[in-house]
Amino acid sequence: MSKMMDTYARQPVTFEKGQGIWLWAKDGKKYLDALSGVAVNGLGHAHPKLVKTISEQILKLIHVSNIYHIAEQEKLAEKLTSISGMDNVFFCNSGCEANEAAIKLARLYGHQNSIDTPEIIVMEKSFHGRTMATLSATGNRKTQAGFEPLVGGFIRVAFDDLEAIQKIASRKNNVVAILAEPIQGEGGINIPNNIQNYLKGLREICDQHNWLLMLDEVQCGIGRTGKWFAYQHTSIKPDVMSLAKGLGSGIPIGACLARGKASHVFTPGKHGSTFGGNPLATSAGYATLSIIEEEKLCAHASKMGALINDEFTKHLKEFNQVKAIRNLGLMVGIEFNEPCGELTKLALDEGLLINVTADKVVRLLPPLVINEKEAKELVNRLSKVIRNFLLK
Repeated sequence: MSKMMDTYARQPVTFEKGQGIWLWAKDGKKYLDALSGVAVNGLGHAHPKLVKTISEQILKLIHVSNIYHIAEQEKLAEKLTSISGMDNVFFCNSGCEANEAAIKLARLYGHQNSIDTPEIIVMEKSFHGRTMATLSATGNRKTQAGFEPLVGGFIRVAFDDLEAIQKIASRKNNVVAILAEPIQGEGGINIPNNIQNYLKGLREICDQHNWLLMLDEVQCGIGRTGKWFAYQHTSIKPDVMSLAKGLGSGIPIGACLARGKASHVFTPGKHGSTFGGNPLATSAGYATLSIIEEEKLCAHASKMGALINDEFTKHLKEFNQVKAIRNLGLMVGIEFNEPCGELTKLALDEGLLINVTADKVVRLLPPLVINEKEAKELVNRLSKVIRNFLLK
């Protein structure tokens, strides 16, 4: 019997090595990884430039305290702020920690502006993490159940509904921020009907009321949508942005970036992290960004995402049970009219790693390095699985 806590519904496979978009199990079976460790392994597995950087860094320094200056951390901060247009960054270890930092920053901002009970507007079907504050902000009752009492200070509205936010703005005077994912990942690859109008509308409301616009790009950032960050499909910039997942290509790292009035809210002693921004993690982060830039993987993700969407549309057009196929870059969702959780195991049997989120949506997050031949292989394998599932 396993000595692990029973917190995951694990699939019956153990991997021992990977290369590019492929993984090999202990029994030698080869699998196409269309999940990337849930948007983490953007460079695929064992990218030689990343492996070289990590190996060299381990021989020099793995960890020193944030009591001291860390050169690798400063280097990554410079790179991140340059490509994002943000002003500064706090490093942590995960997406929930990055969102926790954003929530704390917003509350402190409120108190600094004489708001004693600051509130943050969050979205239905959102996912921001599993710490007490981030699961309270999350718009998924299943995630929250059993952990009451939840953290207060959150007002929930429907995703992609600017009018609902305007109504709150007209009657509440203690709101300090909006926290939203530009694209909801765990919620089912939910993309605003018009991402430009939606994010622009959020930006205008925040400007009008002196709120902070905080964008959770933990899953959709770092090149996944065809831009460095999903908000760069528009002309706006957030005040706060959270990152993690793909930033370290598997080495744990998170980041909370801030700009303008949000960039000087934290002062020494107000927030911190023992491991956040250590030399190993930030070296991995810098190498990841450099490789994405060198190999032009943002544009490549956009091209491959469009190809995958088009191919699925052709393969699955005969099935009325397929409600929608949607993507922005290599965030791809196939929504069904009925629960389809069984597809995860059926795909595994065919040597394909996917998952089902929101009960009815197949979520695909393949590595940014996937090539055209591999993209078509992904579509062919999964289309076969879906066909068999729907015709059974």
